[in-house]
Amino acid sequence: MPPVRVAVLASGGGTNLQALLDACGPDSPARITRVVSNNARAGALERARRAGVSAVVLHDPDDARELLAALADAEIVVLAGYLRLVPAPVVARFARRMINIHPALLPAFGGPGMYGRRVHEAVLASGASESGATVHFVDEHYDRGPVIAQRTVPVRKGDTPETLAARILAVEHELLSQVVLDLARRLQSEGEIQ
Repeated sequence: MPPVRVAVLASGGGTNLQALLDACGPDSPARITRVVSNNARAGALERARRAGVSAVVLHDPDDARELLAALADAEIVVLAGYLRLVPAPVVARFARRMINIHPALLPAFGGPGMYGRRVHEAVLASGASESGATVHFVDEHYDRGPVIAQRTVPVRKGDTPETLAARILAVEHELLSQVVLDLARRLQSEGEIQ
């Protein structure tokens, strides 16, 4: 059975993309076939090129037709540090096949503007004893789709946004790869690939 085609949307450096590229080896049920970004300077684009994966920069990330064209042959779409709201027609096209990784335990510390350092600052300011990573299905709102999986990370005394972020990022890499491979296996077994 051929591997499930995965497109990754990324706005930044692409460490979660790299984790996926590393996890999707020759015998994997999933293959990263396209990386799409709203940022021409995103490090994720260079990671894609080094891996021999097609890389696309969107002219207008709010244009559903342009994004759908970029994702035309994808069977799963992964948001890995993608900092734009995905247009509703694109969400509908990939219902239950579009996932996002978020650096906190949703529904806490999510929503518009809650990404990167801002999330970790908010967690620390709240006095929470734990944080973590969440993978969820994407819907028409930031960080509100159904949760697929979470992994917790303790908040330690003396943590800074940077130290907390580093521990959570390591968990993100593992969790995202696991969920993508599991989703690809499920689609293969149910005969849902295109």
